[in-house]
Amino acid sequence: MDHINHSQIISQHCCHCNLKLSIPPHDTQQVVICPRCNSQLDDGRSWSLNRLFILSITLLMLAPIAFWQPLISIHLLGTQINANVIEGIQLINQQGDPLTASIVAFCAIVAPLFLPIFIIYLYLGKRLRLNLRPILLVLSRLKEWVMLDVYLIGLGIAAIKMQDYATVFLGHGFIAFITMTFISLLILIHLNVEQLWRLFYPKQPQSNGPEALTCQACHYTGSPNSRGVCRRCHRPLHYREPYSLQKTWAALIAAMILLFPANLMPISVVYLNGQRMEDTIYSGVVSLIDSGNWPIAIIVFIASILVPFIKIVIMILLLLSIQRHSKTDPVLRMKLLKFVTWIGRWSMLDLFVIALMMTLINRDQLMSFTMGPAALFFGVAVILTILAVEWLDSRLIWDSYGKSQSTK
Repeated sequence: MDHINHSQIISQHCCHCNLKLSIPPHDTQQVVICPRCNSQLDDGRSWSLNRLFILSITLLMLAPIAFWQPLISIHLLGTQINANVIEGIQLINQQGDPLTASIVAFCAIVAPLFLPIFIIYLYLGKRLRLNLRPILLVLSRLKEWVMLDVYLIGLGIAAIKMQDYATVFLGHGFIAFITMTFISLLILIHLNVEQLWRLFYPKQPQSNGPEALTCQACHYTGSPNSRGVCRRCHRPLHYREPYSLQKTWAALIAAMILLFPANLMPISVVYLNGQRMEDTIYSGVVSLIDSGNWPIAIIVFIASILVPFIKIVIMILLLLSIQRHSKTDPVLRMKLLKFVTWIGRWSMLDLFVIALMMTLINRDQLMSFTMGPAALFFGVAVILTILAVEWLDSRLIWDSYGKSQSTK
């Protein structure tokens, strides 16, 4: 470290707490952590674009098999019935609920396909000199929406539930889906969008100027250009994200309102031998406990009931702490914000299970499974809680803490 060329030291602001940093030259395997908020500015797990390109090609080759071929099959009433990703979404749409079908389709198909397609676009676009800024901006926000791992857990829950009614077999697409999930996780872990920005649009940060601002989209530090946008990603540049608190509050309040019908109304309806049986989220957990499926009941309870409640409570506490200039440790509040960012996507588990169950037993025979009215409310509430976390500018936590210290 004694031989560092000081001209190579990068001066920039932390995009999470706005601390001014001097970052020495480092390779892609080194971790860079902000000393104030403990946020990872570079996680040291970056892979080259060539390796990500090869994985993306593999992912696209597996996609038709994983989405179209049966994931699981059952023998019901002398008939073999197959379940795949596409058919479950089609059944939800045919039932007259296109919005819920769109939510499931985006998280289980569209976002997972966007990931390899955009990486391939980057790989080819670099050679064709295309504008890659929109792709990089989307990739930086895509991680929370790729939910193949959540769908895989939902597949296991659906298979266990179906064991009460029929014999369950693994389908031809199961191995392809597991492989696709594993590869997508590898890509998300080793995809460093910040490094890609530096690769395609290298610009030296300008943190010493009086008008230096940090872009929340590409994390570039510098003054805006003549049009008031970031010099690297061309997104409007602001001191803090405009209306961050207002948008977060609006999304949280709307989610809280929607969670009432989501938990009180039936989320699934089963017709068995002419008898209608409705299940709310809670009664579904109770029925799993009664049937002896304790582990599955715990997973569903945590994902569908506990996680939305915890997210809303934590986000409300964070918003109030910002508005009241709380003296609570800002590092703790940052950890809470990162925690709710990580857990939020798992609430989609129930919708994925319902989509699979509809494929398997929605046959208009002696047994039929349909989606209840609560599913739409629940799906929209989950989307709103994810957006609420994304819309909160974490730098406001440190601003409010600084104001609380200045009043001592």
